[in-house]
Amino acid sequence: MSATASTADPNVLGVVQEAKEGMIVLALPGTDYKMHLAVAGALPAVGVRVSGRITARAKRVDVVTTGGRFIDPVLGRPRRLQGRITATDAAANTITVFCGAPFTCELTMEKKAADYHVGDLVAFDVERGAKLTLRTGAAGHH
Repeated sequence: MSATASTADPNVLGVVQEAKEGMIVLALPGTDYKMHLAVAGALPAVGVRVSGRITARAKRVDVVTTGGRFIDPVLGRPRRLQGRITATDAAANTITVFCGAPFTCELTMEKKAADYHVGDLVAFDVERGAKLTLRTGAAGHH
């Protein structure tokens, strides 16, 4: 098996609801989620559809056997995630988890991406500072 495994696109699609001081509120279409995320570089305009990758640092990732996918809280900075792993990258020590939106998470607490598998249902807290890296040319599409 390779050091990288993937089954899905790691990019999120959303609509910018607020933008100020390096932060945006990203609304996920078809859901009630409004995530507060850091953004590097120029802020997109309010009302614009954007695409990009959300990255975060995961604390203690547990494989769980029950429950669904969620981002907690529904409104605010992401604090707790639960979802299925859609990609692992042993070299970068990251897992990508779909929990209503895809999050690529750097593992902490001496956890290793190689210990997890695509399809595992996992639950964990994320550190403050989840960030959206916009895809080049993705902002401004309506």
